[in-house]
Amino acid sequence: MQPPDAPVPQLCFGQVRHRRLRPRANAFAYASYYLRLPIRTLGAQGFGCKLVTRNRFNLLSFFDADHGNGERPLVEWIDALLESEGVHDADGEIWLQAMPRVLGFAFNPVSFWYCHQAGGALRAVLCDVRNTFGERHFYLLDNGAAIANGSELCARKVFHVSPFCRVEGGYRFRFLRAVRDDGEHTLACIDYDDADGLLLQTSLSGLATRLSDASAARAFFGFPLMTFGVVARIHLQALRLWLRRVPFHSKPAPPEQKVSR
Repeated sequence: MQPPDAPVPQLCFGQVRHRRLRPRANAFAYASYYLRLPIRTLGAQGFGCKLVTRNRFNLLSFFDADHGNGERPLVEWIDALLESEGVHDADGEIWLQAMPRVLGFAFNPVSFWYCHQAGGALRAVLCDVRNTFGERHFYLLDNGAAIANGSELCARKVFHVSPFCRVEGGYRFRFLRAVRDDGEHTLACIDYDDADGLLLQTSLSGLATRLSDASAARAFFGFPLMTFGVVARIHLQALRLWLRRVPFHSKPAPPEQKVSR
């Protein structure tokens, strides 16, 4: 049994924003929701809900096999990855932020593993990035010490995501968390710079609610077929860029190393 002050699974409601600056300006925003799960505290436990389940089909569901390497327990996998990358003090809570499966289907363009020290400070962030070609890559954000709220973290781009961007340049990440009167707010910002400077700006915001049947019903019925819509929007935006004659780049082979910085 968990102590009364133990972290609990969350369902966050917010917005995705994306802006391209050149060679043709393009911007969009849409409402979204995602799970935030305290993986270390949860262990192998379920969520105690009827409408959202773990490793079992439902309106909303979370399958361990969709994350990590699909084989080892999630905590064991992330701890081993961090150790292999020289991060030895992320021994606190691990919060996994990802979209659930909706009616059994999920596509997460990016999931975030927020890895904390025992004292609560954020120590590292693992970004699990996927493209629509079925490929996947991990960017490990680690500055060698505790990460201050909102500080900038950088990673070199090595993985193909969009045919309208070359595999060059790098990403700048910022993660912010604030507790206000209406609850806990989170914000992840990603800026992409190519050889000519800032090209893309993306952000994902959310207001956390406790994961429950009520919040799951709000998500499922308020945002019908949300994960299917993610894939549809990706292809719709790609079509818009193609029609506007934004240069198209062929997909290179994925990097041999699964984890980069």
